[in-house]
Amino acid sequence: QVQLVESGGGLLQAGGSLRLSCAASGRTFSNYAMGWFRQAPGQERDFVARISGGGHYTDYGYSVKGRFTISRDNDKNTVYLQMNSLKLEDTAVYYCAADHWPYGFRSRQSEYDYWGQGTQVTVSS
Repeated sequence: QVQLVESGGGLLQAGGSLRLSCAASGRTFSNYAMGWFRQAPGQERDFVARISGGGHYTDYGYSVKGRFTISRDNDKNTVYLQMNSLKLEDTAVYYCAADHWPYGFRSRQSEYDYWGQGTQVTVSS
């Protein structure tokens, strides 16, 4: 079992920046690729970003590429999502997730084994 706890969400104005954190516990953190997903009201949960177990490989959803950065600190068992130039459409509940396959690019929810409870990000005009 892997337990994930997100933090760092909040309310901010468009154009601002925010960093989300996700603390993991339970198993060897570096054995898992980590992902961020988000879900806006009435919409499906969408892929945001992924980082490999060693932190050397990252990938992003089209709508956040160039604005968001995923990173991880395996010594602290934590993954981060730095969000810059936030837009109204970035408003959503953000979830981190762990994938037992630590390599490559996987963006489907079903490929991730463990999920956090989510943290709300609200961007206002």
